[in-house]
Amino acid sequence: QVQLVESGGGLVQAGDSLRLSCAASGLTFSTYGMGWFRQAPGKEREFVAAISWSGSTTYYADSVKGRFTISRDNAKNTVYLQMNSLKPEDTAVYYCAANPTGYHKEHEYTYWGQGTQATVSS
Repeated sequence: QVQLVESGGGLVQAGDSLRLSCAASGLTFSTYGMGWFRQAPGKEREFVAAISWSGSTTYYADSVKGRFTISRDNAKNTVYLQMNSLKPEDTAVYYCAANPTGYHKEHEYTYWGQGTQATVSS
């Protein structure tokens, strides 16, 4: 059974940083691309960042490019999202996802975590 468990969310002020983690189990993690999505209140879930199975290729939404960094540690079966220079508009529930056929769209991923809340106050 595949499980993705996010952690690291919290309440911070604008300009601060957070690092989200997603621990995976029940799959051969090193062979799966991974992605992060987020959903703000009243809005649709949107793509944030993704990384290939080897970590050699990364993708970012324009809204986070230059502020967020996705990385992975295949030895720990974990993918990370380092979020710097946070803005109030980054407030959302952040989800990790696995096994993409592509990288940017929800329907391209097979497995999802339960999400972790990140709140940025102004």
